Amino acid sequence: MLRRLRCLCNRNRCCEESEINKYQLEKMQQQGAVLLDVRSPQEFAEGHLENAILLPEYEIKEKASKVLPEKQQIIIVYCSTGHRSKKAQKELNALGYEKVYNLCHGLENY
Repeated sequence: MLRRLRCLCNRNRCCEESEINKYQLEKMQQQGAVLLDVRSPQEFAEGHLENAILLPEYEIKEKASKVLPEKQQIIIVYCSTGHRSKKAQKELNALGYEKVYNLCHGLENY
């Protein structure tokens, strides 16, 4: 709990090893990481990060293999606050994707 409180106090730091901040995001994108927006189509239409692919969190089980055919690629998931993307990250891991990172605090930290 203390670790989580420290994390909440410092929005530029991430809480878990599989979470990245906006600076790490930029570096990973330059290295070819796929950026996956897991918000709704309406939220995506209102604005999204450059080069992001839309795959709503609630459609991951049905559509991940079509949208993300390479299970070894680096995938960065994000949403508005980091909660849906954390759930999406776990779902992708369960489907066999090994290199999935969550954008810590989502777009609210952008």
